[in-house]
Amino acid sequence: MTERCAWAGNDPLYVHYHDTEWGVPTDDARTLFEFLVLEGAQAGLSWITVLRKRERYRAVFDGFDPERIVRYDDAKKADLLADPGIIRNRAKIDAAILNARAWLDLRDAGIDPAAWLWGFVDGRPVQNAFAALAEIPATTPQSDVMSKALKARGFKFVGSTICYALMQAAGMTNDHVVTCPRHREVAELARLRSPA
Repeated sequence: MTERCAWAGNDPLYVHYHDTEWGVPTDDARTLFEFLVLEGAQAGLSWITVLRKRERYRAVFDGFDPERIVRYDDAKKADLLADPGIIRNRAKIDAAILNARAWLDLRDAGIDPAAWLWGFVDGRPVQNAFAALAEIPATTPQSDVMSKALKARGFKFVGSTICYALMQAAGMTNDHVVTCPRHREVAELARLRSPA
């Protein structure tokens, strides 16, 4: 008998995220930037808290367009801090703006941010085979290296745990437990993505 990863629980929003998005390999730059911002916003909170606010984040953060976010001024930041639909933490809001700048700096230096992030797993999703939630690590050597590199490039709220959560969400690693139907499905998506 197979069953989905226990962390998804019974919340319909969480189940949908688990069943359709988590672990699916994506190299879409906007999606990766969104995950970077949202994983940073999650720090100290549960992911379901962020998921429940995700649509509002997309609205007030201009669809996670770094070109627009980098131009946010004090008035915009004040509006964000007053918005109950997002996590109203000044440091996290400032980090989103700083991260937009760092993201664009990568691009302006001739570096594709999406390809650069995928480089930490050599461009291929890591296929894990964990039997239980307790086996899944909070960090890995790859997330440690990613965190250090992001910090060196001026990114904020990018500790190794946040980086590993980004890697899991964006499908850089397949951390569905092996009894979950999504483990095999995501592994197949990863196989199709990877060069032979």
